[in-house]
Amino acid sequence: MSFVQVQCTRCKNVFRDHAGRLHDGYSRQCPSCEVVLFFAEDSPNPQVKQAMKRARTARKEQRETEMARRSAPQAPGNFSRSHAGRMQPSPNDED
Repeated sequence: MSFVQVQCTRCKNVFRDHAGRLHDGYSRQCPSCEVVLFFAEDSPNPQVKQAMKRARTARKEQRETEMARRSAPQAPGNFSRSHAGRMQPSPNDED
């Protein structure tokens, strides 16, 4: 999960919120002064606009990372440690 920093329009306190939540129409209460902040793309408030821009960028980076992870081929021979224990001796290895 990625987070973005939001500056309160009233008390100027900075707090974090999930980037996935900051969409047009989202509202959040400041944890310090308890004023309700409304997030909108066309907000006249520069702090809200900046937070929306950061959230958009963070969501884009997260999508790109997820797509790269899905498209990367899995290397053969990747075993978990639980299955990488000692090998059974073959019948030809008897002394």
